[in-house]
Amino acid sequence: MQVNPLTINTNLQLVLPEYGTLDKAFDGQAFVSIKGQLELDGNPVDAAALLAFLQASGIGPDSFRHVSGTFWVAYADGKGSVWLLNDHMGIQPCYYSRQGQCLYVASSLMHLKGLPEVTLTLSEQAIFNYFYFHCIPAPTTIYKQVEKLEPAKAVHWNSQAEFSSLLCYCPRFTHEVNDDARGYQQCLSTLDGAVEKAITPECGAFLSGGLDSSSVAGMLSRHTAARTFSVGFEAKGYDETEFALITAKHFNTQHEVLYLKPAQVADAFVKVAQYFDEPFGNSSAMAAYFCASFAKSHGVNKLLAGDGGDEIFAGNARYAKQKVFEPYLALPAWLRAPLRGIFVGSPLSGLPGFKKVASYIRQAEVRLPGRLQTYNFIKQLGAGGIFSADFLAKVDQTLPERQFSKRYHECSSDRPIDAMLFLDWKFTLADNDLVKVSKMCEMAGVEVAYPFLDKEMVDFSCTVPDSAKLPGQKLRHFYRQACRGFLADETLDKEKHGFGLPFGVWMRENEQLRTLSLEMLQRFRERHILSDSLIDQVLEAHKTVHASYYGELIWIIVVLELWLQKHEDE
Repeated sequence: MQVNPLTINTNLQLVLPEYGTLDKAFDGQAFVSIKGQLELDGNPVDAAALLAFLQASGIGPDSFRHVSGTFWVAYADGKGSVWLLNDHMGIQPCYYSRQGQCLYVASSLMHLKGLPEVTLTLSEQAIFNYFYFHCIPAPTTIYKQVEKLEPAKAVHWNSQAEFSSLLCYCPRFTHEVNDDARGYQQCLSTLDGAVEKAITPECGAFLSGGLDSSSVAGMLSRHTAARTFSVGFEAKGYDETEFALITAKHFNTQHEVLYLKPAQVADAFVKVAQYFDEPFGNSSAMAAYFCASFAKSHGVNKLLAGDGGDEIFAGNARYAKQKVFEPYLALPAWLRAPLRGIFVGSPLSGLPGFKKVASYIRQAEVRLPGRLQTYNFIKQLGAGGIFSADFLAKVDQTLPERQFSKRYHECSSDRPIDAMLFLDWKFTLADNDLVKVSKMCEMAGVEVAYPFLDKEMVDFSCTVPDSAKLPGQKLRHFYRQACRGFLADETLDKEKHGFGLPFGVWMRENEQLRTLSLEMLQRFRERHILSDSLIDQVLEAHKTVHASYYGELIWIIVVLELWLQKHEDE
């Protein structure tokens, strides 16, 4: 693709390859380009209106309060500065690369890879981060020369092309909404407005049967003849279609169910793994793709997704689990020390009752957010047990934890629940779940919208006290109470269920899937990234210890190999 850069009054030239050949020189004039949809104070705006607003207000937390939507913006202020800014959740991805005197910006890495003047080399650090998180969190990317915007981050180059960054959306957790009928009504009406705003012709909804997808489907049914779509699995512990059918019947939606077979996964495995801009290891991507394709085959051009409800209203079990450890840390040091001496540092620590308390103290002493990574593969097996020594010599093993900790401590609230939610808006949503759903819908040829992540909805969630969101061990208490009388009782009272793919189980049963996986594992072995014995150990553990747990590790290795085969030599 031949693209001429926009010349701005700075030492950088801005190149936007998605917009084709750009040959207008601005020579010091202000300029703005919008990718996606942006609103000011709830009203859609064009580039001219946004430019006038930014010239008057600048970029920062104060001006960002007026901005909403799913977007990224490139802005040259006419005084020598260039800014990039994205939406509050990073729903619209933005990649950028400073090479020489050019700044290349695009919503996909593929747009940058298509430029002959752009140099890209694989990053060992990104591969390490991928094994740590099963994705590559921003700002790191799979290429050393490219970064991607973190949610609601503004990055800035001044007239000397010096770089800085600023977090523009770090809402105050005001805790002003009461846990009562008025608060419940405000919650549901805000969600209803977000759903209504997202509706277009030929619109449908994902429906897994959980709280979030059921809520979106229910709101959709208020405004149109709702069409809903589910994927089912003939594998014990993975199928939730019975709950989706409860919601479909409750709201009288036109519901369709696709039962996914291992052979279908095997046939689509390669193209799904290779479609992402970067290696992406969330195995539920396959289900999202098939569900979106299924909806497309029924004439749907846009799907509403329920992603985000758990992360704004405290619905993940890890929030409740971590909450248990905080009282110990609140004890004064003079009291914690003797407790540790009795239960951890004495010969009695091995006794049954003492052993349980000792385990509690050891876990509590790992302060958040590090404690959230207890079951991480790298934590469990040790980096030295996973990677080769040569590979580890090229990476910073502490970087993932530092990125994790930095985001956690950027939260404006000192309450652990609020901070864990804020953390998840990036690492669970922007870096993972939204990448999964957005890219798989794109691959299937449908649009997607996330009503729970509408900025007004997220802002509202910050006014609900953490004590109402998660009193004791009651996950999503406030939201469940708000939905009494709206959702079916069976939906509200069901236990939380994940949306994973039974890959580990299927790999045992399906010859095509097993053969492909073994071949990719062997090829990846030859890259000498992993220790010599790891793959053999994982395959054995998959057979004899835990098919699902070790199947997930096999999945992320196989996906990485498939992605590298397609992209590393392009």
